Amino acid sequence: MESVTEKFLRYVKVDTQSDELSETFPSTKKQFNLAGMLVEELKNMGVSDVYFDEKYCYVYAKIPANTEKTNYTGNADSTCVPETTGIGFISHMDTSPEVSGEGVNPKIVKNYDGKDIFLGEENDRKYVLSPAVFPELKDYIGKDLVTTDGKTLLGADDKAGVAEIMAMAEYFLDNPQIKHPDIYIAFTPDEEVGGGMDHFDVKRFGAKYAYTVDGGGIGELEYENFNAASAVIELTGQSVHPGEAKDKMVNASRLAIEFDAQIPENERPEYTSGYEGFYHLTDMQGSVEHAVLKYILRDHDRDLFEKKKDIIKKATESINMEYGEGTASYVIKDQYYNMKEKLEDAMFLIEDAKNAMEELGIVPKINPIRGGTDGARLSYMGVPCPNICTGGHNYHGRYEYCCIQSMEKITELLIKLAKRGE
Repeated sequence: MESVTEKFLRYVKVDTQSDELSETFPSTKKQFNLAGMLVEELKNMGVSDVYFDEKYCYVYAKIPANTEKTNYTGNADSTCVPETTGIGFISHMDTSPEVSGEGVNPKIVKNYDGKDIFLGEENDRKYVLSPAVFPELKDYIGKDLVTTDGKTLLGADDKAGVAEIMAMAEYFLDNPQIKHPDIYIAFTPDEEVGGGMDHFDVKRFGAKYAYTVDGGGIGELEYENFNAASAVIELTGQSVHPGEAKDKMVNASRLAIEFDAQIPENERPEYTSGYEGFYHLTDMQGSVEHAVLKYILRDHDRDLFEKKKDIIKKATESINMEYGEGTASYVIKDQYYNMKEKLEDAMFLIEDAKNAMEELGIVPKINPIRGGTDGARLSYMGVPCPNICTGGHNYHGRYEYCCIQSMEKITELLIKLAKRGE
């Protein structure tokens, strides 16, 4: 049986970076490479029910129950818990477009000593993973870490989750005497660019309740996430030769700066934490004639979320009042909502995961997600789906790392959750 670490090290070497500018789905064809690999591995394990959506790059699998008691009812001491057949687990295959995922060369740091870890260098810049910058590293003294070589991201988000689900599946297939209810598995594309649930087949998946395995450090358990929207603002200027521009030129790039100045200064990502929402300017391009600003808007509170959209609208109106109607325009698109609203009637999932963690000696850390997961959208599609940890840190960048002992323990956690219905 291949260890979860061995699986993880194989998966991260497959480039599955998604592309937020693509107009196709999935956004990159290379995501099919890992999907195909997982399909073959599931079949070779002996999973009888495996389906590969070759159009949209989803992998679905089911390990049928081997016990007559197939109803997933949560803990023995739970009361008024809804019954359903089995439980599902989901992870995404793509990696963030923010840093390259090509040529990932993972490094293993054995028995971490608590000191700086030299990752590597690129273009005369040295990359060092330091507890002075990332203090949670001190929690891993004596543990084994997987890091990058400083040239790419690692891909623990979410290939650590993929590896843990695959290791859990292999455990049950190799140990058929272990009783369990139906176990549903899905691997999705394009989560990092917000499209993970765009073509997800809930009926094909089959589970009525599930967990995304897409969190961070060990112990994370999350059932609250941001309400999220994107906002694109276009500004139209008027170009005139600067030598005779007085009272004629309207510089769209300057208008973009003026627009951004109307966004609350203290409600930006670098000034917020916990339940505090933000406006995040992700891209800014401009010339004299035309400028574009791209924001993401986030807030856990639905009313405050709507107010953030109103601020964007009012800033647009302000520019138009000053420079003429049509100078500024906006497009706001909602992306996902806080799954807490859909999990209030399925809190047994949280209690079950919390109790399973404690039984394994894991300290549960129940915090709101300052982001979103496939589970947030899936919860609004009728499948309540909280999020659990993978063991990784510093996602989306060169300083990403994952703890081997955490991945092993999380695999045990998935096994325990999958057995809950016996």
